[in-house]
Amino acid sequence: MNFKAAAVQMCSGVDPVRNAAAMARLVREAAAQGATYVQTPEMTGMLQRDRAAARAVLADETHDIIIKTGSELAGELGIYMHVGSTAIALADGKIANRGFLFGPDGRILNRYDKIHMFDVDLDNGESWRESSAYTAGSEARVVSLPFAEMGFAICYDVRFPALFRAQAVAGAEVMTVPAAFTRQTGEAHWEILLRARAIENGVFVIAAAQAGRHEDGRETFGHSMIIDPWGTVLASAGATGEAVIIAEIDRGAVKAAHDKIPNLRNGREFSVEKIAGAVAGGVAA
Repeated sequence: MNFKAAAVQMCSGVDPVRNAAAMARLVREAAAQGATYVQTPEMTGMLQRDRAAARAVLADETHDIIIKTGSELAGELGIYMHVGSTAIALADGKIANRGFLFGPDGRILNRYDKIHMFDVDLDNGESWRESSAYTAGSEARVVSLPFAEMGFAICYDVRFPALFRAQAVAGAEVMTVPAAFTRQTGEAHWEILLRARAIENGVFVIAAAQAGRHEDGRETFGHSMIIDPWGTVLASAGATGEAVIIAEIDRGAVKAAHDKIPNLRNGREFSVEKIAGAVAGGVAA
């Protein structure tokens, strides 16, 4: 069964209310073009580096405006609405970087908490410590939808191939990677990582991205993409600004890719043995 998928590119600011309105406008645009599955980026609801200011406006699931708007859009438009992620206040004072999939009736079909925390120091002086504020997820998810088996990831997760392989082995045909990649890391690795995850697993990859310079001063890479199981980029957005990209997803292409390159079937268990390369008085035999 074929379906039209859309990735919505945004430049979210510090106000969840404004971001919800922007999301609604772009999602309606995608649905008007025939998309029945629509994905928004990581941190759709707010990008705010000032954590005290962020906490002041964070809400739990029951009161979050992005969740409310996502549910309403799904029901109004009769689509599968995927909020790539938004920040959710937890009872213990920490935050979840959580994605939501809504069905055409507006119900939440899936939640996914980002597993891998972006704790890095970049050579341009940027430093990020997601684990200091966010609670990491611990459970991968594959959801059976009428048109495809769908796997879930968020941003930095894309650098961990084992997550994608486990979902592919579990039957995922479409992988989702909503993101807010930094400009520096995006320029170096964004496209090649997404295409690699598609090729090595023989799946479609849909990645809605944040793009441009945000109110809190950060820059994100943009270039939202939809990629087929052979690694071909079917649709791509630019480096800055809002965009809606759409591509037709044919799950038959997944079977075709697996038939050509059956690496999921050919994988074998193995052990790793570490051997010293040199010994006193000479080299190892």
